[in-house]
Amino acid sequence: MTKSGTIRTGIGGWTFDPWDDSFYPSDLPKKRQLEYASRQLTAIEVNGTYYSSQKPATFAKWASDVPENFVFSLKASRFCTNRKILAEAGPSIEKFVHQGIEELGQHLGPILWQFMGTKKFEPQDFEAFLKLLPKTLNGLPLRHVVEPRHESFQVPDFFDMLRRHGVAAVCADHHDYPMFADPTADFVYARLQKGDDETPTCYPPKEIDAWAKRLKTYAAGGVPDDLPLITKENPAEQKPRDVFAFFISGGKVNAPRGAVELQQRIG
Repeated sequence: MTKSGTIRTGIGGWTFDPWDDSFYPSDLPKKRQLEYASRQLTAIEVNGTYYSSQKPATFAKWASDVPENFVFSLKASRFCTNRKILAEAGPSIEKFVHQGIEELGQHLGPILWQFMGTKKFEPQDFEAFLKLLPKTLNGLPLRHVVEPRHESFQVPDFFDMLRRHGVAAVCADHHDYPMFADPTADFVYARLQKGDDETPTCYPPKEIDAWAKRLKTYAAGGVPDDLPLITKENPAEQKPRDVFAFFISGGKVNAPRGAVELQQRIG
């Protein structure tokens, strides 16, 4: 491969009281925390959009506070995914997509569709859901990533389905939920959730080194040789991919430091 995709690392949100001491300068006003965070990191995953809608002016304000190459990943509304029949999510998806997210413009990254841990893989219904996800919004390309958290999704049919629709699956580094490390889209989305508040860099330095290597492999079009794969007999096409990696949940106090350390190792 002669080219690699862009690798961005970040955290979940930008307001968390312990970060007032561990990440932000002591004299920084809270209203400038996004401005500061977006200049230390390269991406942020927004969790608030999972719980409630935002106004177009809010998205426009976020876009105005961040530098040119910074992106937001948005977690889609729970009303889209926390349902028995996913094929009936159309109205909720429309409401989420048309709340004003296009105001982010070039700062709009992947949209994350997260499912409950009890949600099992029902191929026909899940593919019906994927067909509801719009490819563009007023001319703005949309990228979608799904996060199933039930082991029934760890089958080749699921990955074949995602590849048909150009949708990624979350590569979750989690103590309980399954990992989906096989690439299925033109980007890879990792959520690193095994951090520890007692570790200054969220993840131990050796683990950060390991993830830096994995992310660079993905970006160059390959697949890491130390992660579990489901589609070894039908591997993904080798092509450069953009990569997003977020330190989420575990070790949240030091997540910003972990993201900075990871980005530095990537170069």
